[in-house]
Amino acid sequence: MSREIIAILRGVTPDQAVPMADALIAAGITKIEVPLNSPDPFDSIARMVAAVGTAAEIGAGTVLRVEDVTRLAEIGARLVVSPDAHVPVIEATKAAGLQSYPGVLTPTEAFAALRAGADGLKFFPAFKLGLDGFKALSAVLPPDTKTYAVGGVGPDNFAQWAAAGITGFGIGTGIYTPGADVKTVAQKAEQIVKAYDKVVK
Repeated sequence: MSREIIAILRGVTPDQAVPMADALIAAGITKIEVPLNSPDPFDSIARMVAAVGTAAEIGAGTVLRVEDVTRLAEIGARLVVSPDAHVPVIEATKAAGLQSYPGVLTPTEAFAALRAGADGLKFFPAFKLGLDGFKALSAVLPPDTKTYAVGGVGPDNFAQWAAAGITGFGIGTGIYTPGADVKTVAQKAEQIVKAYDKVVK
């Protein structure tokens, strides 16, 4: 089962990267991003890709530049997640054969991203958009659009977001903070997966 949960490892170091990825995969989370404002992010991503192979989709977050997309493709990354809907980054991501998940908050941004080829939309910060805002916006999106809530989401409100029609979730500080040990991350990942499986069919 490939759960629609993206683990966001902001601040992870290359030495931590593989143990963290192994813990997340063991818990049942197989989409992992390392934001590019982490220490040596390309090194961390390359190590994870080499270690886990096809067991998980590894990629980067906070991707703002086309040249970063090119570098990610070269090291075998599969996901490109951005805080904004920058069309050149989306187009470069798709041209390189990677999955594109740009950040959006408005209908204009959402449709611009979809027209550029985005595979899914990251609603960020989701807690600012809110459930009512998401319901209203999603009513006009193509019915097969993949949508992810990021920012202020977690096991306590998975059910409400799932009922509103969200596809999945991006979890940052709820699963990893800089300096966290593998055991703590594994426990949080297990709790998140358990809550997700209760509400997402």
